[in-house]
Amino acid sequence: MPAMFIGHGSPMNAIEDNAWTRGWQDAAAGLPRPEAILCISAHWETHGLAVTADAQPKTIHDFGGFPQALFDARYPAPGSPSLARRTAELLGPAPVRQADDWGLDHGAWSVLIRMYPEADIPVVQLSLDRNLTPQRHYQAAARLAPLRDEGVLIIGSGNIVHNLRAADFRRPASPDWAARFHGAANRLILAGDHAALADYDSLGEDAALAVNSAEHYLPLLYTLALQAPGEGVRLFNDDLFAAISMTSVMIG
Repeated sequence: MPAMFIGHGSPMNAIEDNAWTRGWQDAAAGLPRPEAILCISAHWETHGLAVTADAQPKTIHDFGGFPQALFDARYPAPGSPSLARRTAELLGPAPVRQADDWGLDHGAWSVLIRMYPEADIPVVQLSLDRNLTPQRHYQAAARLAPLRDEGVLIIGSGNIVHNLRAADFRRPASPDWAARFHGAANRLILAGDHAALADYDSLGEDAALAVNSAEHYLPLLYTLALQAPGEGVRLFNDDLFAAISMTSVMIG
């Protein structure tokens, strides 16, 4: 099964038809049907690892200031306690909490509602452990690789460039630093230089501005860590809007 990183952008993409959401739909249409989906979203950070273990995870509307239609949206996909346990097994011996206090946040469901609108594929979320360095996130992600052979679609959901403080959506032209880091990150992804991408602090001032919200960048590492030697990678939805990159990555 391929692995993906999705640049998810605004929650409004859940209910709007645009080039990005059509890109997600086209990507899903080209994949074999997953047995289940494991999503690593920018919007679930914990101290220690956790996975959603509910059989029926709730739809979390973790945002404000949007139209009522977005709050009315639901993504009633089933969970998979068995996948939650399997994920914990692969990540062991580090403890992985089986969580019943979360669900599917918008980093997961706003993408999946466009990719798999029938909501009939089980979905589990894996949290971002705030105690881990980027390199340790990458190492943990690599341990999930066997899930690909078990028919699980692993999706990292965030944004490679994400600096809301610098974004002016009334003037969508991108700052020079955002454009430079966008190009540099793309080149490193295509070159397979995962070590440089994990050590983003060493990439200079542009990286410090672009990865202003590290939680939106870290899901990229969960996708890249699953790339086998010689395995192909491609970019799609490769757009930069203000200080947010919508670039998505397909492995395999």
